[in-house]
Amino acid sequence: MDVVLDESSIARSTPEVEHDRAVAIYDLIEENCFQPVGHPVAKFVLNLSVIEKKLVFQILTEDEQPVVTHVLSLTPLRKIVKDYDLICDSYYEAIRHATPSQIEAIDMGRRGVHNEGSTILMERLHGKIEVDMATARRLFTLVYALHWKG
Repeated sequence: MDVVLDESSIARSTPEVEHDRAVAIYDLIEENCFQPVGHPVAKFVLNLSVIEKKLVFQILTEDEQPVVTHVLSLTPLRKIVKDYDLICDSYYEAIRHATPSQIEAIDMGRRGVHNEGSTILMERLHGKIEVDMATARRLFTLVYALHWKG
């Protein structure tokens, strides 16, 4: 029912990244498949942060009672986040100066890297939090936003 990013884990970034972050949070709140394993179906609040180079998923009930906290190493995501950052830079630059076909080609690559990162995130959450691909894609966008500071 809500997603909160730890403000101390992120820094202000480009307008494009800020927009992607806001859209991902909105989309997650509107539609998601997010279920902590071993807990009854309910509405949850997700607090996302990065602490000591670890990704922290703190899940609370709607009245902010703790449900579970999962701490994941960012190491398996580090290379894909770096690749995604590079391709996003190329994409945002292309939007300003490239032809539509060049933009489309870069965007296809960007979506492919994004899907790869989402798949890795789903694998890392397996057995902890059930998510579908659409939810994993939105979460990867937020992981990227959190990772942007470092």
